[in-house]
Amino acid sequence: RMAGGDLRSLAAVSAAVTAAMCYVRFAAGRLRPGLPRLAAFLPVLAALLFLPFAFRAIHPRAISGFFLAWLAEFKLLRLAAGQGPLHPSLPLPAFVAVASGPVRLRGDGPDKAQGTSSGLDLASSAVMAALLAVIVSLYRYQEVMNQYVLLTLYAFHVYLALELVLASAAAAARALLGMDLEPQFDRPYLSASLRDFWGRRWNLSVPAVLRPCVYRPVRARLGQPAGVLATFLVSGLVHELMFYYITLRPPTGEATAFFALHGACAVAEAWWARHEAWWRPPRLVATPLTLAFVLVTAFWLFFPPITRPGADKLVIAECEAAVAFVRDAGAWAAGSVRSVWTGRS
Repeated sequence: RMAGGDLRSLAAVSAAVTAAMCYVRFAAGRLRPGLPRLAAFLPVLAALLFLPFAFRAIHPRAISGFFLAWLAEFKLLRLAAGQGPLHPSLPLPAFVAVASGPVRLRGDGPDKAQGTSSGLDLASSAVMAALLAVIVSLYRYQEVMNQYVLLTLYAFHVYLALELVLASAAAAARALLGMDLEPQFDRPYLSASLRDFWGRRWNLSVPAVLRPCVYRPVRARLGQPAGVLATFLVSGLVHELMFYYITLRPPTGEATAFFALHGACAVAEAWWARHEAWWRPPRLVATPLTLAFVLVTAFWLFFPPITRPGADKLVIAECEAAVAFVRDAGAWAAGSVRSVWTGRS
């Protein structure tokens, strides 16, 4: 029943987003950048914050929250200022896709020049899907599992799920619109510093919007350290909103504290790196230290706002239902093929 309701919600939200972006494109083509555009966009900016609540299940609510209340909001603010990647001259389907998701025009952006793949290949997707299925199957033992082992599984779950969801979106965007998804991850398990992890490897569509909207303006006025701190602070505040979509509970401030801590540590890293004569750990040591710091601080500040109200249990239930559906659908398909083959024999 919930799945059917969310399918209807998906159709309604998709129609609402398309209509809203049509209006934004029309307004942007007739109003000059600045306050006139921003004033015209305000109803859409407000509506995008509420659309994720149309979904009852956590997964579509969280994913739509990320696409609409984070990426789309910042992209529309940039358009209001006359900056890319959006422009009213884009064809309507491309405009809607770029505005409401982490997609870019084929061949656009630095990833093309650097030769970075914008999506997972089929083999990598299959391996990640299998690993995620294994993790979901292990959740049946959560009651007897060590708390930190369970939280570590959650961390891998988040990474694999995001990769797979965005790889699926990449395939759809490439097939239907000739567009590529912005690369979301670049092997974050190889990060040798917090700056490497957050700026170049993890969830790259986020720094892609925060860098021009927050970091560069603040850096130009107050310097690089202030730009870094402001960027992490804004990321923390928006994560509070993402957690609200997941838990439907008021913000606790822990996500903001998590990112403020990482911002301060990233500033300290940059200060240390400027002293070339000072000692620094070799990469074989720096990488596990970086990942350990991310995990330990996530156990402390990032996961509790989700696990405390029991939202993680609901996520696990949804995942188990999805795995069961895929397993049953596969068994039905195999049985159908076997029946057809037997009938022909």
